[in-house]
Amino acid sequence: MTYGVAQPPTQVGELADRIAAAVTKCPSVAGLGQVPGIPVATYLPGRTVNGVAVRAGEVEVCVVARFGMPLPEVAAQIREAVAPLAPGRVVDVVIADITDRELTATVGPASAGGVTRPTDTKRKESVHG
Repeated sequence: MTYGVAQPPTQVGELADRIAAAVTKCPSVAGLGQVPGIPVATYLPGRTVNGVAVRAGEVEVCVVARFGMPLPEVAAQIREAVAPLAPGRVVDVVIADITDRELTATVGPASAGGVTRPTDTKRKESVHG
């Protein structure tokens, strides 16, 4: 959740968007994520940036990591990407899950849960009538 941010929502939203873009470009990050019951999000008028919480003195990021890199190194990579965007703020990293698959954005309301889900390209489903 976003608390105590003294900036207009448009500035907070732009910062959250830039942070989300920087984090998802990290090679060890498969996508932004959520831990059920522990929302990490920036709530703005008309939209929500899931997986990034911009607060007055900190930024919290929740991700799904790619399998293979030690988790402290994943967190360090994320902090390095976010620090120039949020100077003076602590960068907290939550690793919600680890995957070896690509993630795709879910469609639907933010209250439906996480913002990303694994895509299993090996399994095909078909409906026969």
